[in-house]
Amino acid sequence: MTATHSTRMLILGSGPAGLSAAIYGARAGLAPIVVQGIQPGGQLTTTTDVENYPGFRDVIQGPWLMEEMQAQAEHVGAQMMWDTIVEIDLSQRPFRLVGDGGTVYVGDVLVIATGAQAKWLGLDSEKLLQGKGVSACATCDGFFYRGKKVAVIGGGNTAVEEALYLTNHSHDVTLIHRRDSFRAEKILQDRLFANEKIKVLWNKAVERFIDGGGVAGLVGIELRDTVTGELSTIEVDGGFVAIGHHPATELFRGHLELDEDSYIKVETGSTRTSVAGVFACGDVMDKVYRQAVTAAGTGCMAALDAERFLAETDFEAKAHAPA
Repeated sequence: MTATHSTRMLILGSGPAGLSAAIYGARAGLAPIVVQGIQPGGQLTTTTDVENYPGFRDVIQGPWLMEEMQAQAEHVGAQMMWDTIVEIDLSQRPFRLVGDGGTVYVGDVLVIATGAQAKWLGLDSEKLLQGKGVSACATCDGFFYRGKKVAVIGGGNTAVEEALYLTNHSHDVTLIHRRDSFRAEKILQDRLFANEKIKVLWNKAVERFIDGGGVAGLVGIELRDTVTGELSTIEVDGGFVAIGHHPATELFRGHLELDEDSYIKVETGSTRTSVAGVFACGDVMDKVYRQAVTAAGTGCMAALDAERFLAETDFEAKAHAPA
């Protein structure tokens, strides 16, 4: 027999956004159910040192932080479900979602916190050195490279912004781009070219991240010239891949309004989506900041928006109920 779970607040995703929404939803008496998805705990479970989350003077571990957030959510009344949603019906309330094992989830409101994943180059050496010199977030990890040589790979807004940000920590930033011109906005390019700490390597593709062995981690990057095929090497302590992100929104295509980059569109200043009663928070709707603390903040916003929506609809339903 197929199991069915019903709740006032159904949450998809269990990163900082989803768990913050669960904490606030539970405290509002909505008994939220959190469907954890394919990566319980979100991207922080793959992050070791976290040095910029408020409230901790010392470096903390990403997996530990997510364990604590989940424990807090469960302590105040949220229920965790280990499942992956494969089918949704947002045509009417309550919303109906189906997990890959056939379990049905029904929610009066839906909070989407499915996040986004950084795009990687797909190199074996890249995977080997992730967290050991190779990163996809300068804002998260740039502080660890104070006074060291770093490189950014990419040619869009994200890459240029990451390179500019890294000049706060490094005097030697190299931007590597496989073409001979950037896709980034002109104002960002102007700032980049005016910054003496940044040099650009045109027509270069990353062939390999070089492992120094032992505790050394990344020590250099091997490059291939995209015009001549010639190989060259640069010495770096940190390499930042900045070629974009994949928001986890494929499930919602055709059901919710998405922007040109496939992020869920929300009303300015809120987490309301194009469907009444559906709210989005965290990296699935934020392509600008992409930080754990901002994800947690929008998770709080989503829970408050959802609670107010339920209060208003409940009041209207009672007002129009037969005497």
